[in-house]
Amino acid sequence: MVRIPDELNAQRRLGPDWENWLDRLPRLCDEIVSDWGLTVVGEPTNGFASIVIPVSTSDGDAMLKVGFDSSPETEHEHLALTYWAGDGAVTMFRADPARHAMLLEQLHSRDLSQEWDLQACEIVAGFYSRLHRPAPPRLRPLTGFVDRWLGALEADAREMPVPRRLIDHALNRGRAFVDDPASVGRIIHGDLHYENVLAADREPWLVIDPQPMSGDPHYELAPMLWNRWDEMDGYLRESIQRRFYTLVEAAGLDDDRARDWVIVRMILNAHWAVEDAKRMNRALDADERDWITRCIAVAKAVQR
Repeated sequence: MVRIPDELNAQRRLGPDWENWLDRLPRLCDEIVSDWGLTVVGEPTNGFASIVIPVSTSDGDAMLKVGFDSSPETEHEHLALTYWAGDGAVTMFRADPARHAMLLEQLHSRDLSQEWDLQACEIVAGFYSRLHRPAPPRLRPLTGFVDRWLGALEADAREMPVPRRLIDHALNRGRAFVDDPASVGRIIHGDLHYENVLAADREPWLVIDPQPMSGDPHYELAPMLWNRWDEMDGYLRESIQRRFYTLVEAAGLDDDRARDWVIVRMILNAHWAVEDAKRMNRALDADERDWITRCIAVAKAVQR
């Protein structure tokens, strides 16, 4: 039976949906391996909400990915990979949406974390124009997610350990985005950062792990600002701003619109940490408090 990595198994702390999925996951992986005629050839790795298993097929090596089955953000990953068809992204050979399973091209383990951060920003910005194609009708609209997230944020605003001016800014600009037709219409990755770009054979780099929606390309920047955090120690504001402007200029984006989306995303991220603690009826832990501090720092750094 497939062994669940400890880091993924630790997600049990997020509630009963996670516990149920993780309990079922080893048997589910074994079933898919058998049904698809695969052979496991290495130890599994994981993302935040998925397990990835090296396998061999009759056509060569590949990777079996099985994702968390209660996340609307990831349910259409196979659709985005189908539309991209390997252009800038990992190739998908086979999918079973009902089991949240995909058979993917094998890439290398090296990601953009080892590259100079501004060079990595330029590489990622170069993918935006390739990935941001007209969105297929089946993709969920970004505005639907944001509208729901903003409602939850407003309800918990008094409990948020975040400056009220940042909460109000996120609510005001977020609602304006929800009402703006330009906030939908393009396939957006949703979680494009250094570790989601891997070295490959057919191209130097390819994108993995989309959380696709029909959205606004300006929504994409924030993950590039909150990752590789320790490298910015001592130069936090300046480093965040350099990354931000490198992405905006390389991709030809509007800096005001991108700035507002970053602030909206960071305050929503902070709220999700509060929601997780409330769901489990506990106080914020040290990691969650640190995360909220990081969210505030990014939001402040991009403000004029």
